[in-house]
Amino acid sequence: MSAPNPELLRSLGRLVRGLSALFWGLPLALLVCVGTATGGWFGGFAPVPLLCATGLLLFGLVQLYAFQKQERPWRKALDRATVLALINLGLCPFLFFWHYVPGNLFFGAIVCLFGLSALLFLFFLNIVIVRLGAMLPDETLRLETRQYTALNRTLLIALLAIAGTYLLLTRVLSLYFPQIPRLPERVNLLSLQIAIPALGIEISSLWFVLLLTCILLLLPLSMTMALIWKTKEVIFENVFGISG
Repeated sequence: MSAPNPELLRSLGRLVRGLSALFWGLPLALLVCVGTATGGWFGGFAPVPLLCATGLLLFGLVQLYAFQKQERPWRKALDRATVLALINLGLCPFLFFWHYVPGNLFFGAIVCLFGLSALLFLFFLNIVIVRLGAMLPDETLRLETRQYTALNRTLLIALLAIAGTYLLLTRVLSLYFPQIPRLPERVNLLSLQIAIPALGIEISSLWFVLLLTCILLLLPLSMTMALIWKTKEVIFENVFGISG
């Protein structure tokens, strides 16, 4: 039996390390960013955990560069995700500033830009997973990554469309087109009541938005994490001979 290629083993080791960083970094970044923006977690030290959480995702992507350097589609997918990870790293401290000065238009715009960049990062991270699965010797993994990443990207596109429509109705139209008749000065869609005649109840649109968020954001996030974990297990089983 021939000795394993040391260079290949090193690249696979960095690949596994990067996948682990992405797996733990995704939920950590979500919790830290949402907690800082809405609850003011960590007080005056908030920029530090924000930078650490988003930096962990960037670290994970950088580790993946050691694997299959000659594959151009793989490298292009990594490049796009890495650029977005860098943008997230640079914009995340504004979540802390916006929490304490929520009325500042500049901070609000940067937070919206950060949200867009974060969703795009998750979108392109799924493309990275597809490219990685295509290079690994497991047909089941290739099939699963193609199917579930396609679903994830569809849900994320739907979330982007809904968020864009909400911003259009609540900010853009009232700001740039005040002459439009019957347009309220400030449309607050979250204060609306949704009636369900069949059940004889009314629910706040806020709960509807939270439900949509769970479906369109948390579902793709959890499936992305599951695919990352599955990919890491395939590497362990097929390359290192370790069963998860």
